[in-house]
Amino acid sequence: MNDPFHLIQLSDLHLFATDEGRLLGLPTAQSLAAVLGVIHRHAPAALLLTGDLAQEPVATTYDRLATAFGDFKCPVYWIPGNHDEPRVMLPALERPPLRGDRQINLGTWQGLLLSSQADGKVHGELRPETLSWLEATLSRAGDRPTFIALHHPPFETGAPWLDSSRLQNPEHLFAVLDRHSQVKLVLFGHIHQEFATERQGVTYLGCPSTCIQFLPRAPEFSLEPIGPGFRHLLLYPDGTFRTHIERVEIPLTLDFSAKGY
Repeated sequence: MNDPFHLIQLSDLHLFATDEGRLLGLPTAQSLAAVLGVIHRHAPAALLLTGDLAQEPVATTYDRLATAFGDFKCPVYWIPGNHDEPRVMLPALERPPLRGDRQINLGTWQGLLLSSQADGKVHGELRPETLSWLEATLSRAGDRPTFIALHHPPFETGAPWLDSSRLQNPEHLFAVLDRHSQVKLVLFGHIHQEFATERQGVTYLGCPSTCIQFLPRAPEFSLEPIGPGFRHLLLYPDGTFRTHIERVEIPLTLDFSAKGY
């Protein structure tokens, strides 16, 4: 009963409709395959994909994503990012083991998965109805340990070009979380790098991408010459957790002269 629940977070897959698709020189399908090969050996209890699953958000891309995860025995939960097209993601991403649940049970923990996508925008927003659902769901949950997941970070990272596209109304999220001490973690993607900070007893964690990585604290768009990564989370029944990032070595065929994507 004291064993932790092993959750693995992946983010920013940026898949294309074909294997030939490259993001700034990197074949994202191949980098994802390398990451998934490592994850299979860990046999996690669940996977969580925190957005930007597609760089080319068409039905074929999401079908290919479903196939890539098709041999996992554990559930694979997901949320959209700013590059995704929610109306196209279904039904491919409700094909087992992929699941579109927004309230998930992970042992003694629960996860609440939020869409921070703002139509036609790169930055993130939490809509009033999303915040109302979060408030109501947390109010019903009692003291059950809880994590929140969304795509966009609610904090600045120190990179001005990237911080302009963060969550635009973080104070509304903080106002809800400040009323519910059972929330222990907030997980996000978007920034293509490891990140950690704490606020009012809640730990906020950013995740590397399964493809390209952004150079931390760079004043303008810059890539970091480091392999893809993912986040391990061990969620203990008493509400504590342990976490670390694991990197995967792949050939880095990157266009370091790129000014964006």
